[in-house]
Amino acid sequence: MVNIEGKLRSADEIYHMINHKDRVAVAISGGKDSMAMLSCLSSYKNYSPRKFSLIAVAFDPCFQGREIDYSSIIDYCRDVGVHLRIKRCNLGDAISRTEKGTACSLCSRIRRGALHQMAISEGCNKIALGHHMDDVVETFFLNLFQGGRFETFSPVSYLSRKKITAIRPMVLCTEQEIKRYSEYNNLPTVANPCPFDGKTYRDKIKKFIEDQNRIYPGFMSNIFSAMQKSNISGFGKK
Repeated sequence: MVNIEGKLRSADEIYHMINHKDRVAVAISGGKDSMAMLSCLSSYKNYSPRKFSLIAVAFDPCFQGREIDYSSIIDYCRDVGVHLRIKRCNLGDAISRTEKGTACSLCSRIRRGALHQMAISEGCNKIALGHHMDDVVETFFLNLFQGGRFETFSPVSYLSRKKITAIRPMVLCTEQEIKRYSEYNNLPTVANPCPFDGKTYRDKIKKFIEDQNRIYPGFMSNIFSAMQKSNISGFGKK
């Protein structure tokens, strides 16, 4: 099995994500990606040459008026010594009255804003997001096909309006590597309550990349490597 903890360490070393005395909010969705990130960061904290602290933050949109059951996540956070703070907001009515594309954008903005605010209120100067290599490449093609731009999100982004830095420690890991790590370590997860899950344009892009990988083995990793060599969106090695 690929050592994704080692890949997280490499991402930190390449992109200078974590500094001494940082307080990092780990954004938790309850899915495998964010839980693997929490697991790796809590382990990395114990041997990193830079001393930093962690807190976990989660946003529950309460779709269909139902609260997400975070009990298994709370237990796991307690086991690894990380406090979990949860903010709940009933987005169900607003989302149900909105068209799919607009609904996803609205939900994303509200979720990001809530997570940033929780992080700031907890004294954090950084927030860790669980995007992986697949997300990097998918976003690249989304921007290419929809906006005609060669760009994706950055591994490290300073959000000047919020005065907080977003880091993405899992960008060197593939989704499959994270899935295997999560299953091997029996990490707890909660189901994605999004009513549009599996029905977005991003899902079409994911299918496109999967198809290209079957035809041209290594397609995704080669695209990511090209982005690093071309320093697209800050992915060049520092």
